[in-house]
Parts: sequence; C-alpha cells; structure tokens
Amino acid sequence: MLENPWGYLIVIAAIIVISLAFYAIKLLKQLKLQTTQQKQAELDRQLALNKHDKKVIDSVVIIVRAMKEEQCDISEGCWRLSVLLDSLKTSENHSAQFPAIFELYAAIKHMPILDARKKLEKRERMKLDLERVKTEARLLEAVKSDIESLHQYAVERVKSLTQ
Repeated sequence: MLENPWGYLIVIAAIIVISLAFYAIKLLKQLKLQTTQQKQAELDRQLALNKHDKKVIDSVVIIVRAMKEEQCDISEGCWRLSVLLDSLKTSENHSAQFPAIFELYAAIKHMPILDARKKLEKRERMKLDLERVKTEARLLEAVKSDIESLHQYAVERVKSLTQ
C-alpha cells in the first residue's frame, strides 16, 4: 500500500482542492446574498426618506397656499417653512434657493412665542413686534417671490416623490 505514495498525495490534494472549491462556492453565495440584502436595505432606506420628504413637502404646499391667500402671517409662515425645509432628508441647501424666507426666519427666531411671549412686559412685546414688522416690510416682496418659487418647487417635488 505504501508502494506508491504519490497516489495518496494526489488523492489528498484532490480532496483538499474539492473542499476549498466547495467552501469558495459557499462564500460566493453568501456574498451574493449579502449584496442583495444591502441593496434592498438601501432601497428601503431611500423609500423611507422619500416618504418622509413627501409628507414634509405636502405640509410645505399647504403653508405656501395659506401664505399666498394671506391666511397665515408671513413671519409664522417663514418660521414653519424654514423648519420644514431644514428637515428634508433627500435634498438640501434650501437657504440658498429661498434666501428671503430663511433671512426672515433668522431675524425672528430669537423672539419668544406662546407662553414665553405672554410673560414679557407689554413694552418688550411691542418692541419685538415693531422689529418683526419692520423686517417683514423690508423682506415682503422677496418673500413673496420665494413663496412663488417654493410653491413651484414643492409641486414638482411631490410629483417626483410620488413616482
């Protein structure tokens, strides 16, 4: 039996090669499955982001319409729009696209609201109101222009997110 050691070595080598081949095939199948799972996870993540953004953009459209119909105060509308636009997940740099809206928001965001406003003295409230009204007057036309642009942007974005 030990007369031909090369035969045994060839058989052992063949067993090792076949074992390694099966192991390589197993690893390739795992890699393919993992790649597929990663692609699906990315697709699911993107769908979730799009769903979030669609909900936000729908809110933007409602606020913009209310502002156009003067049912919403310009300062309150800019405040809400700025916060909503900043919360979008799949797009950014809205402050450059709609600078007047963000400028007005930046000018009034330090002002207290609700209960904090009620706690202020009347003189302080009037001072803040005067500051807000002056800023609104200065930016009114630019904000109206931004609102038109934002409405068009939002309608197009809803269409793209719906598809």
